Amino acid sequence: TNQEAASGLKSALSQGAEYAVTHLGRPDGFLGNPKVKIGLPDNLKKGEKLLKTLGMSKYTDELTVAMNRAAEQAVAEAKPILADAVKKMTVQDAKAILTGGDDSVTQFFRRSASSQLTQKFKPIVHRATSKVKLAEKYNQFAGKASGLIGSQDTDLDSYVTRKAMDGLFLMIAEQEKLAEPGPGYVN
Repeated sequence: TNQEAASGLKSALSQGAEYAVTHLGRPDGFLGNPKVKIGLPDNLKKGEKLLKTLGMSKYTDELTVAMNRAAEQAVAEAKPILADAVKKMTVQDAKAILTGGDDSVTQFFRRSASSQLTQKFKPIVHRATSKVKLAEKYNQFAGKASGLIGSQDTDLDSYVTRKAMDGLFLMIAEQEKLAEPGPGYVN
């Protein structure tokens, strides 16, 4: 029945979200996973060689670790938001997921949870990155150079929050692909 199909879909969505949160929201969930590890923003990456030459690679390393630890802490808080998105899923959402493309589940979560995830993640990220002095200097530099480097990465907290959500959605997408019926599946 439609009710059973919706219930099964909600269960699968909850399991995929649970997997992503569990695997990313722990120590080295981001830092130890090359698929989602958060590197320096592109504009800081350009100056990384200079910083290393000046003996300041310690600072870029600290910042990389802090950004990834911040993402791990933030993602650990995503579970209730994703669960709420599943609970509020409409019949139209379910149809879009079932008839959508390879990333229909991921797109559902992006549409239904991104705003709440951003609100939840950003303060957590700020607390973690503010402990690293390079983060403060980056924000000052990037804010002044926003016309040159693009507005998306002028605030480190926003950058890490966006990357944390990207990593979360990537892991959900990987679970989505694993749950797809293989060849020979008969509906």
